[in-house]
Amino acid sequence: MRSTGLLLLALGAVCALLLAVPGETVTTNYLNDLFLFLDGVHRIAEGQVPNRDFHTALGPLVYYAPAAGYWLSGNFGGAMPTGMALLVLALAPAAAYIVSSRLRPAIAIPLGAYLILVAAVPINLGESIGALSFAMFYNRIGWSALGLLLVMYLRPEHSRRHHQWIDTLCAAFLILLMLYIKISYGLVGLGFLALMLLDSRQRGWAVAAFAIVFLAGLVIELFWGGTANHIADLLLAGRVSGNVDTLDELATVLFRNLADYVLFAIFTALALRRTRSLRDALFLGFCASSGYVLMAQNFQNWGIVTLVAGAAVAVETAARKDALEADERRASITAGAQLLLLALLLPAMIHNAAALSLHAGLALLKQGQAVPLVNFDRIRLVKLWSKGEYAIFSRYLASLEDGAHALSSLEWKADHVFVLDFVGPFSAGLGLKSPHGDGTWHHWGRTVNEGNHLQAQTLLRDVHVVMVPKWPIEVSTAEGLQRLYGEYLDEHFKLGRETADWSVYVLRDPSSETVSRSSGSDPDKRQDNLPHSGG
Repeated sequence: MRSTGLLLLALGAVCALLLAVPGETVTTNYLNDLFLFLDGVHRIAEGQVPNRDFHTALGPLVYYAPAAGYWLSGNFGGAMPTGMALLVLALAPAAAYIVSSRLRPAIAIPLGAYLILVAAVPINLGESIGALSFAMFYNRIGWSALGLLLVMYLRPEHSRRHHQWIDTLCAAFLILLMLYIKISYGLVGLGFLALMLLDSRQRGWAVAAFAIVFLAGLVIELFWGGTANHIADLLLAGRVSGNVDTLDELATVLFRNLADYVLFAIFTALALRRTRSLRDALFLGFCASSGYVLMAQNFQNWGIVTLVAGAAVAVETAARKDALEADERRASITAGAQLLLLALLLPAMIHNAAALSLHAGLALLKQGQAVPLVNFDRIRLVKLWSKGEYAIFSRYLASLEDGAHALSSLEWKADHVFVLDFVGPFSAGLGLKSPHGDGTWHHWGRTVNEGNHLQAQTLLRDVHVVMVPKWPIEVSTAEGLQRLYGEYLDEHFKLGRETADWSVYVLRDPSSETVSRSSGSDPDKRQDNLPHSGG
């Protein structure tokens, strides 16, 4: 048990070092998503608070984790990898304790390594080794934390009095992490805690974890004060993208992960044939269904981690039952199941380790094209063996350079800039003051649409400069935002500069409007700071 835990702690430390030591960010994909997080980091460095000073449907830890990385590294290039390293270091002790106390080493070591690598790898799960990106890192953290929590379904094989307290703290930590990084994972975690109430021998730590989560939520709200606004932002995004998918889309999720579901069914049958337990059946069904729901609302092709965690629990359950009955034939079948589980885990572990090592190597060698904004000089776009989206993002970087020149040529300092596109990288990239009351992320069909959006008076109330792209990174989003806010833009702003890639609009009367629309007003006292559907 101790050696297994120490091995996983060492792996977590190595992964954290590979992320943080180079101090640079390398990306080949989803560059616009990276700017989303860095915009939030810049706002936090200015003193803004998520959901109080700017709108977002993402949890506050999505911004505070890289903000801590920015504080430690001292630059935006180190913000994301260092922030991810901190999250990995936070998860590693929980992973070491949970898997080593509940699983035999043959299962604990590969599963623990797999879950740590899921949290650490800088790629979107299910994509190639070369698709380097910190985009949607919250999903990887959510999957890893949820996978660890599900392993707690098993009782510790050698229970001690202090295990109850450690179990309580681990469960509460994992659920709070999920709730404040992406709430959908947290809700699934709370559902699992409710399921654990059916186990009389583990009910104590489950109830205590519920209590800690509740009390911690109250304390966090005292400091954050953004829960109500966060829920409102979530509901706004939910009205856009929270509808039930079509039958074709739901079937696609199943078929993309069909092999994993087939293997999971084999492991489930192995366990239930031995235990014939309704509670076990409920748990394994929970793993399959909750993972499917999460995958259906993620931008992700493959990687339902709850199936892997559930499979590990099933194999361990069968092995424990075989040990009690001393049935050699059954024991040999369970040993084969452990090898099959390793075969399921090993390719993903190698894949993620290779991607993490590739990012570290490229970052150390300072490969790639630097982002042409002064604060983003340690963020690099790399072209690998597969060009992928390199041409698109390289062209996007050229447009950002053109936009930076346009802003520098305005008659007065260009602060409080808003970009009518997926994300606005200029505030963080150029060190400009950010507006209050807008958002970090606009994605047509996912966070905003014709019927559900912030009113122009809310979104642009503290904006002094609006950048309209001629070469947007997300065409449908840029076009949709121009339809929604074009009339307000024409009424309150005037064209201040036009370049090959941008139309730059400035307030018609900045000297008078800045007084009434400045960030010096208290956003908490403004009714229009709350999101609502536009009309």
